Amino acid sequence: MPRALLSPLGRMAAPLILALSLPLSALAQDGPPPAAVTVVTLESGDITLTAPLPGRVAASSEAEVRPQVSGLIRERLFQEGRPVSKGDLLYRIDAASYEALKAAAEAQVAQASATLASAQRELTRQQELKTRNVVSQQNLDTAISTREIAAASLKVAEAQLLATDIDLERTEIRAPISGVAGLSEISAGALVTSGQATPLTVIRTLDPVHVDVTQAAADILRWRRADGAAEFAEELGQTVQLKLADGSIYEHQGQLSAAEPHVNENTGTILLRLSFPNPEGFLLPGMYVQADMPQGVVQNAVLVPQEAVTRDRRGEPTALVVNAENVVEQRQITVMRDQGNQWVVTAGLDAGDRVIVAGLQKTAPGATVFPQEQEAPDASTENN
Repeated sequence: MPRALLSPLGRMAAPLILALSLPLSALAQDGPPPAAVTVVTLESGDITLTAPLPGRVAASSEAEVRPQVSGLIRERLFQEGRPVSKGDLLYRIDAASYEALKAAAEAQVAQASATLASAQRELTRQQELKTRNVVSQQNLDTAISTREIAAASLKVAEAQLLATDIDLERTEIRAPISGVAGLSEISAGALVTSGQATPLTVIRTLDPVHVDVTQAAADILRWRRADGAAEFAEELGQTVQLKLADGSIYEHQGQLSAAEPHVNENTGTILLRLSFPNPEGFLLPGMYVQADMPQGVVQNAVLVPQEAVTRDRRGEPTALVVNAENVVEQRQITVMRDQGNQWVVTAGLDAGDRVIVAGLQKTAPGATVFPQEQEAPDASTENN
């Protein structure tokens, strides 16, 4: 009785069990789907290597305005922090005493001129008398000497008049260069002296500006001895990009304008001077900046994102590459140096290779993957 009841149930359960087992069997035969990874397709070319060098902005020219005569400042004729042109009147010193000195010098010139005229007339008279043998040669010689002394005295008086003219002109203190005037260190009514240590104000030329950076002499030697791996940057146009203290990039590019021809004995560095246009007056002297200085050119190299490079057990750099069949391959690579957030690779990778930059933990060499090209970063996001 029980066997008769169970037999039909067993016959009904067998097909159901078989039907349920078929999808699992098929799934086991097909395996899991390929892992999705993000790749970047590499490009090769000549890569200009740069090095970040710290520096500070300096005015291309700077003039400390000091008085060349002594006296009381009567008025200041410029606005602090505003542009001035060469020759603009900045200060006026009380000129009364210098006008008096000039008047006295003019009187001395007039007196010396009259003395010279009198001596010339006497010489002429002595020459006429000598022709008639009325006077001796000694009288003529005396007249000649008197005339020469009078002429010399006139020149001295004229020189003194010129000196007073110069001093009187210097009572008007003018801008020696064009630029932006700084704060005034004195006010009207202050007593100033010739050549005093404290400048009245400082004028700085801010377009263009200089950026002085230092580079280790050892770095320059290393690039010069690069054994052909890199071409030294002396043959470049030396265009330099500037990064500001807040991390933003300065919109104008500059150029290397000069290099100090010796190494600082204390620091082992060489001073490089860069020149940048500054039409908006954005860069100010003393501002801290960082210059991306060209160092050399690497021929036929590729830039690889740093997240695509790992190290094996021996510490050698490697990268996972997706081949044409979407199979992962491991490559030993040669890294020359970093360039921003990328590595400069000179061997092991070629143009067109697809390196994995995301999903490395989900795959391994020999595995089949589903590659997706990394999207280019948005320009506005990248700038922020």
